[in-house]
Amino acid sequence: MNTIKVNKKNCLFVAHRGCSGLEKENTNAAFVAAGNRSYFGIETDIHQTIDGKYVLFHDDTTKRVAIDNMVVEESTYDTLRGLILTDKDGLKGRTDLRMPSLEEYIGICKKYEKVAVLELKNAFDKEHIYEICDIIDSLGYLDQTIFISFCFDNMVAVREKYPEQRAQFLTSTFTDDLIDRLKAYNLDLDINYKALTADNVKQIKAAGIFLNCWTVDDPAIATQLIAWGVDYITTNILE
Repeated sequence: MNTIKVNKKNCLFVAHRGCSGLEKENTNAAFVAAGNRSYFGIETDIHQTIDGKYVLFHDDTTKRVAIDNMVVEESTYDTLRGLILTDKDGLKGRTDLRMPSLEEYIGICKKYEKVAVLELKNAFDKEHIYEICDIIDSLGYLDQTIFISFCFDNMVAVREKYPEQRAQFLTSTFTDDLIDRLKAYNLDLDINYKALTADNVKQIKAAGIFLNCWTVDDPAIATQLIAWGVDYITTNILE
């Protein structure tokens, strides 16, 4: 079992939830698997726990990847960290498969010299976004972090305090006003690849916006996107 190789040319590949095609998504095992490969960045998702700490996890509840069903943002950090996740076969057994902390994730990115691509999963208060930034900055890695979010206000909050911080607005659709909204706040774009065409890729690039797209696992689709000129591809299994 290994990644599927493609000719990346100048495109940068980001490991979606770590190398989640090989290891359980959003675990340290998946982050290390990505670290040991040629990825430019390692993407993950961050939630705040009920006691004001941070864990890396995609869903709002734990049932899909842990069987036990808890609401992440209504649970304590220690409770969530004690939860054993299922492996890719849907079974529990590996005690290393747990929700990572923000510090563990940044430490792995730093060790393997990968850019941290961190999704602010839900709407955050500004103070909590800045607390996340402070934690990453204390680890000496803020300049190697790209923030992404479906919540536009999260991206605006990042931009207000950090004018030069790399930040990409996540969206599933390309709308007529999207480029203007991004340019107004000096934001880049992370979009569902299905929303892209050769024409709108040209428009995005002509506006000076860096273009990421998700989640591409088909080599033929990746090859087409690379030919159109996307800057990044986020993927579970391509390399």
